Amino acid sequence: MTTQAILQKLPFAPPFLFVDGLDYIDSEKVQGYFTFREDMDCYKGHFKGYPVTPGVLLTEVMAQTGLVCLGIYLLGDEVLAENMTFGLTSTEIAFLRPVFPGEKVTVYAEKVYFRFGKLKCRVTLKNEAQQDVCSGTIAGMIISKPHE
Repeated sequence: MTTQAILQKLPFAPPFLFVDGLDYIDSEKVQGYFTFREDMDCYKGHFKGYPVTPGVLLTEVMAQTGLVCLGIYLLGDEVLAENMTFGLTSTEIAFLRPVFPGEKVTVYAEKVYFRFGKLKCRVTLKNEAQQDVCSGTIAGMIISKPHE
């Protein structure tokens, strides 16, 4: 599966799409990137006069690349029927540096395990200087959407 095909299968759309592209993916790891645009709404009030990217959005970048993109790759042709999506089940993240408006970050994720529809990864987010911004583990699983 190509990186473009994976990106097209993501169950997210702007303004909640936090993957600009993938540099590498195989059955064990993925590397992708995202740039936090200066005009994003999250900077309007976090923090007054000193905008910093909220940790929850850093976690989301790591989850969308490390779990969802890798999960789509691992599922291959079985990937996500219309009534399926991904759900985050756990995170343990240490935050080390701030990310400011306009910064590009890169996600490095490595599979810990994938079984019974659950994927767990070790994930590191780095800034353009290749400094660790945050790292830890994230797990998620494939879930069925409720019928409407």
